[in-house]
Amino acid sequence: MKLVPRKQIDADDNLGRGMDLALVTLVFLGVGYALDRWLGTEPAFMVGLVVFSLVGQFVAMWFRYDAAMQVHEASRRDGARAGARTGAPGGEAGEP
Repeated sequence: MKLVPRKQIDADDNLGRGMDLALVTLVFLGVGYALDRWLGTEPAFMVGLVVFSLVGQFVAMWFRYDAAMQVHEASRRDGARAGARTGAPGGEAGEP
Protein backbone atom coordinates (compact mmCIF):
# COMPACT_ATOMS: atom_id res chain seq x y z
CA MET A 1 0.00 0.00 0.00
CA LYS A 2 1.39 3.38 -1.04
CA LEU A 3 0.99 6.27 1.33
CA VAL A 4 1.94 8.84 -1.29
CA PRO A 5 -0.99 10.43 -3.14
CA ARG A 6 -1.19 9.58 -6.83
CA LYS A 7 -2.10 13.01 -8.08
CA GLN A 8 -0.42 16.28 -7.27
CA ILE A 9 -2.20 18.20 -4.54
CA ASP A 10 -3.21 21.69 -5.63
CA ALA A 11 -2.33 24.38 -3.10
CA ASP A 12 -5.27 26.48 -4.30
CA ASP A 13 -8.01 24.34 -2.77
CA ASN A 14 -11.05 25.09 -0.70
CA LEU A 15 -9.77 23.36 2.42
CA GLY A 16 -6.83 25.74 2.55
CA ARG A 17 -9.11 28.71 2.07
CA GLY A 18 -11.36 27.51 4.87
CA MET A 19 -8.41 27.07 7.21
CA ASP A 20 -7.17 30.53 6.26
CA LEU A 21 -10.57 32.02 7.08
CA ALA A 22 -10.75 30.24 10.44
CA LEU A 23 -7.19 30.96 11.53
CA VAL A 24 -7.22 34.64 10.56
CA THR A 25 -10.52 35.07 12.39
CA LEU A 26 -9.09 33.36 15.48
CA VAL A 27 -5.98 35.55 15.41
CA PHE A 28 -8.07 38.71 15.23
CA LEU A 29 -10.32 37.36 17.99
CA GLY A 30 -7.27 36.76 20.18
CA VAL A 31 -5.84 40.21 19.52
CA GLY A 32 -9.23 41.75 20.26
CA TYR A 33 -9.50 39.77 23.49
CA ALA A 34 -6.03 40.90 24.58
CA LEU A 35 -6.80 44.54 23.79
CA ASP A 36 -10.11 44.35 25.64
CA ARG A 37 -8.49 42.84 28.73
CA TRP A 38 -5.70 45.44 28.64
CA LEU A 39 -8.01 48.42 28.11
CA GLY A 40 -11.04 47.09 30.03
CA THR A 41 -13.39 47.56 27.08
CA GLU A 42 -14.84 44.05 26.77
CA PRO A 43 -16.13 43.03 24.15
CA ALA A 44 -15.66 46.08 21.87
CA PHE A 45 -12.32 45.15 20.27
CA MET A 46 -13.19 41.46 20.04
CA VAL A 47 -16.35 42.13 18.08
CA GLY A 48 -14.84 44.91 16.00
CA LEU A 49 -11.74 42.98 14.98
CA VAL A 50 -13.67 39.79 14.22
CA VAL A 51 -16.07 41.72 11.98
CA PHE A 52 -13.11 43.49 10.36
CA SER A 53 -11.33 40.19 9.70
CA LEU A 54 -14.44 38.50 8.28
CA VAL A 55 -15.19 41.42 5.96
CA GLY A 56 -11.57 41.43 4.83
CA GLN A 57 -11.58 37.69 4.21
CA PHE A 58 -14.80 37.83 2.19
CA VAL A 59 -13.47 40.73 0.11
CA ALA A 60 -10.27 38.75 -0.55
CA MET A 61 -12.36 35.71 -1.55
CA TRP A 62 -14.37 37.87 -3.93
CA PHE A 63 -11.24 39.22 -5.63
CA ARG A 64 -9.75 35.71 -5.93
CA TYR A 65 -13.01 34.42 -7.39
CA ASP A 66 -13.28 37.34 -9.82
CA ALA A 67 -9.71 36.87 -11.03
CA ALA A 68 -10.26 33.13 -11.53
CA MET A 69 -13.46 33.76 -13.47
CA GLN A 70 -11.74 36.32 -15.72
CA VAL A 71 -9.05 33.76 -16.55
CA HIS A 72 -11.72 31.10 -17.14
CA GLU A 73 -13.78 33.40 -19.38
CA ALA A 74 -10.70 34.42 -21.37
CA SER A 75 -9.74 30.78 -21.97
CA ARG A 76 -13.29 29.94 -23.08
CA ARG A 77 -13.36 32.97 -25.35
CA ASP A 78 -10.01 32.01 -26.88
CA GLY A 79 -11.21 28.43 -27.34
CA ALA A 80 -14.38 29.61 -29.07
CA ARG A 81 -12.36 31.83 -31.40
CA ALA A 82 -10.00 28.98 -32.24
CA GLY A 83 -12.99 26.71 -32.92
CA ALA A 84 -14.59 29.31 -35.18
CA ARG A 85 -11.37 29.62 -37.22
CA THR A 86 -11.03 25.87 -37.68
CA GLY A 87 -14.71 25.33 -38.37
CA ALA A 88 -15.21 23.10 -35.35
CA PRO A 89 -18.77 22.70 -34.03
CA GLY A 90 -19.72 25.04 -31.25
CA GLY A 91 -17.26 27.66 -32.43
CA GLU A 92 -19.84 30.39 -32.85
CA ALA A 93 -21.00 32.36 -29.84
CA GLY A 94 -24.68 31.49 -30.22
CA GLU A 95 -24.22 27.75 -30.74
CA PRO A 96 -24.52 25.23 -27.87
